[in-house]
This record gives sequence, C-alpha cells and structure tokens, in this order.
Amino acid sequence: MTTDYLDDEIFGKVYDARLVRRLGEFVRPHGTLIAIGVVLLIAMAVLDVAGPLILKVAIDDLAAGGTDRLGMLTLLYTGTLIGSFVMRYVQAVIMNYVGQRVMMDLRMRLFAHLQGMSIAYFDRNPVGRLVTRLTNDISTLEQVLSQGIVQILVSLLTLVAIIAALIALDWRLALLMCAFLPPMVLTVRYFARSQREGYREQRMWLARINAYLNENLTGMAVVQLFNRERENLRRFDQRNRGLLDANKRVLFWYAVFEPSVVLFAAITSAAILWYGGERVLTETLTIGTLVAFTQYMQRFYWPVRDLADRFTTLQSAMASCERIFGVLDDVPEVVDVAEPRSLAKVAGRIEFRDVWFAYDGDQDVPNWVFRGVSFTIEPGEHVAIVGSTGAGKSTLMSLLNRLYDVQRGAILVDGVPITEVAQQALRRNVGMVLQDPFVFTDTVEENIRLRDPAIALADAHAGARLVGADTFIERMPQSYSTMLAERGANLSTGQKQLLSLARVAAFNPAVVLVMDEATASVDPETEATLQQSIRTVTSGRTSIVIAHRLNAIRFVDRILVLQRGEVVETGTHDTLMALGGVYRQLYELYYRDPAAAG
Repeated sequence: MTTDYLDDEIFGKVYDARLVRRLGEFVRPHGTLIAIGVVLLIAMAVLDVAGPLILKVAIDDLAAGGTDRLGMLTLLYTGTLIGSFVMRYVQAVIMNYVGQRVMMDLRMRLFAHLQGMSIAYFDRNPVGRLVTRLTNDISTLEQVLSQGIVQILVSLLTLVAIIAALIALDWRLALLMCAFLPPMVLTVRYFARSQREGYREQRMWLARINAYLNENLTGMAVVQLFNRERENLRRFDQRNRGLLDANKRVLFWYAVFEPSVVLFAAITSAAILWYGGERVLTETLTIGTLVAFTQYMQRFYWPVRDLADRFTTLQSAMASCERIFGVLDDVPEVVDVAEPRSLAKVAGRIEFRDVWFAYDGDQDVPNWVFRGVSFTIEPGEHVAIVGSTGAGKSTLMSLLNRLYDVQRGAILVDGVPITEVAQQALRRNVGMVLQDPFVFTDTVEENIRLRDPAIALADAHAGARLVGADTFIERMPQSYSTMLAERGANLSTGQKQLLSLARVAAFNPAVVLVMDEATASVDPETEATLQQSIRTVTSGRTSIVIAHRLNAIRFVDRILVLQRGEVVETGTHDTLMALGGVYRQLYELYYRDPAAAG
C-alpha cells in the first residue's frame, strides 16, 4: 500500500494561533475588504433577528384588533428579507474575492520557494506530495477562508443574537429551550467526531488513488509491455473500493446527523408549543411572542448544525496550513553568499581542489562518492571523464553546476570558488546536455530558449542551425512554432538530443558538460549526426564529456579516469592505453562487452 501520502491523513487542531498568525501575513493586505465583510455580517445578523420581532408585533396588533401599522410592518418585514439577501450576496462576493487573492499569493510564494530549493530536497520529497501542497492543501485552505470562517462567524453571531432575542422575549421559554441544549450538543459532538473520522479516511484513500494513478499512467508503456493490466486493475479496484467504503461511512453519518438535528428541533418545538400554548390560553404570553419564539428556535438549530460541520473543515484547514508552512519553512541546502562575486567574462578554467562529497554527508559515517579529487581543466580544453558505474561521473556534473555542495575542498571556475558565485550566474555560464533531455509542452522555439526573453528568437533559430536541428524542425507542420507534446512524445530520441544541443548553442555558455549516453539509444546515422553536433557546440569552449561509451572520446584532449571516488589515471587515449591500467581494462572490456563497461 502506498505510504507517500500518510501525512495527508493527519488532521490539525481546530484552532492553532501560530498558524493563524502566519496566515495573517497573507490576509492582512486585504484588511479593508475584510472589515467591510464583518460589518455586513453584523448587519445580516441584526436583520435575521429583526424579522421575527416584526412578525410578533404584527400578529399582536392583529390580535388586539389594530391594523394601522400592518402595511408599514409588512414593508419592514419585506425590507429585512431583501436587505439580508443583498448583504449576503455582497458579503459572499467580497469574501470569495479575498479568499482567491490570498490563495493566489500563497500559491505563488510556495511555487517560488520550491523553485529555490536544492535538488537534494526533491530527492527526499516525492513530487506527488509537493503537488498536493500546491493544489489540494491550498484549495482546502481557500474554502475555509472564503466560506468556512465566514459561515462560522455568521452562525456565531446569529446564535448570540437569537439567544439575546429569546431572553428578551420571555426568559421562561428561553430556559425551557436551553434544557434541551446539553443532550443536543453531546449528540452533535458525537456525530461530528464520527464524520471527522470518515473525512480523514476519505482523504487517505483519495491520496492513495492519486499516487497509484500517477505511477501507473506515467509507466503505462511498461504496464502494457509486461501485460500487467489485469493485476494493476485489481490493485486499483482495492483502492477504489476503500474510497467507496469511506464515502458510504461519511454518507451514513451525515444521513443520521441531519434527522437528529431535525428531531431535536421538533421535540423542542413541541415543548415550546405545549408550554407556550398554555400561557397563551392563560393570557400570560401573547400569541405573537409564541410565534416569534418558534421562528427563533427553528433558526437556532441550523447554525448549531452548521458549526459542527465547520468544525471538521477547520481541522482539515489547519492541517493543510501546517503542511503548507512546513514546506515554506524548509531551508535550501545550497544558498548564495550575501555578496556574491562576479562572473562577467568566463574563460572556462575549472579546478577541483581536494573535493570530498557524499550524498549522505550529514551522517556520522558518510558514504563518500568523491575522496580528495583534484584536477584542473584549462580554458578551451576538451576533457573526458571515464570510469565504471558508480565511480562518480554524473555526480561531478552536478557538483560543477552546484546542484549540491561539497563537504570538503573547493570547486573553482576561473579561480573563483563556485560557493562565492551566484547560482544563476554560474549556471548561465555552464551548459549541460543531459542523457534524457526534458521537453516542455510548448513550441519548438520556446523549448530551445526555455521561455527566456533574454534569448532572441533569432538566436534560438541560429542555435538550431548550428547543431543541424533545423533540418527536422523545418519539416514540422508549423516549423519553429510547432507545439510539442508532453515530454516530447512527438519527437524521436535523436530529435530530443538535437533540441538539447540547440539550447546550449542558443545560450552560448563558456563551459559545456555532455553526457554521452545522450547518443546511446539512437541508430548509427543519428549518432554520427549527434557526435558532429556535439563537436560543433563544444568547439572553442571548455568541455567535459562524461563518457560511458569509450568509442566516442578519441577527439578529447585529455581523459580522467575515476575509480572508487578518486582520480586514478589521467592522460590521452594513447598514453593511458600504453599505461595498461584501469583505462585499458575499461577499454578492452567495452569492446568485449560494451554493456558491461558502465
């Protein structure tokens, strides 16, 4: 059973002052509108209380034979209904607007924060969980801000006003009604707790379904290739039935809850009519008062029911709020210094100086990927990094782009430690050709310039021509304006790689990093085209090729051999072959079994 979303089962407190204060940072800019909404709430409560009082006066006047004020009272009663309607409409528009604005600001803050988090953060946190923070949790919070809190305030104000009106009308009848409150409150609390458990189970099963759908739809090709449709359907049915059972439990308690409130209202009404009717007959109570009291009593129970509903909503909102601010409280592991040094014109000199690195560097005994790695690459030099699987070749790329920080030693570009350079400035000067280039759902030209307005469309087209990508682009239906499918589904592997090379050419970095596995899944003709494009892009620039395929690195100036996190050999192809060490073993192993060479 999926456990990625277990924290989504947690419900928070009904009220958490710390979280409310933090949420207030986003609500405060809309204080004027909220104040207007509160004034309207008070006015609505007054009008709701005024209606039955006007009705009482009208009935008592009629009972006494007076009709002089009947027309005026009718207009007043009608005016309270119309006024309440208008105020509810205006207040709902205001609060929904405030809720939407607050959620928009919060969502923007959260997305911007996630973009600034280090790659290690995404290694630890499943994407589905983070997407849930930006979607489900914020939607839950929006419902509370625009409806939940407002409805709670309306219900509380209505209850206070009704109780005051009941006591003012007749304290004996008010006392009789209050006798029924304790059992009703206990019953409401019991049902609310049962509903809350049902809502929690609903949320848990829905999260499991979302996680399972995300995994299976993404890997549908594998599912179909290995004929796992029947088994996956069985597993989905298990989750779907879990959600069905949770929904049935929620519906059961809701179906019992509603009649229970109605039953209490009916019993109380019967008691009021029995006691009040006797007093009307003995002329110690007017019939108008009894009618008004009955109306207030009926209006009293529905706010109580609504408050019980909102109790669960508030708990869910506090839990969502806690999860959202929990993400915002996470601190990036890779941060810029207060006053970063400039990298205006990069020559391309790269130095690794006694670098030690482990992905679990915070552990007592780290599993070191690099152990005292030191080497220098001069400007314009072409260097290949080779080694068996797990030697640290790909890690070297990530460290040079400062996706992670080293635990010891330093990495320098043109003599400047990269920890003293702004991350954006560093990455602007270091281009990377990935083995699995990501294609966005956008046009070809926007995929080349990555929606960066600083890169002119002419530069994007020039980059495509430089690497030979223009040949297939211009054959597409709308050429550079052709919309690409999700993850480049309408492109071949070779076309994706050419698009990735065109990106590097358009951005024109001083240093180019190439994963040569980018050419591993294409036919020989396309591979030859890609290799030529790589030579074109790296020409005149410092370049590092992570070489998994040793037949693709003969054109480099120098080869570094990694083994168990250390540089064990360095030199040209011929020098290393003559040395007869690790490189020669890898080379001979590659030609004997290319797949085993790593």
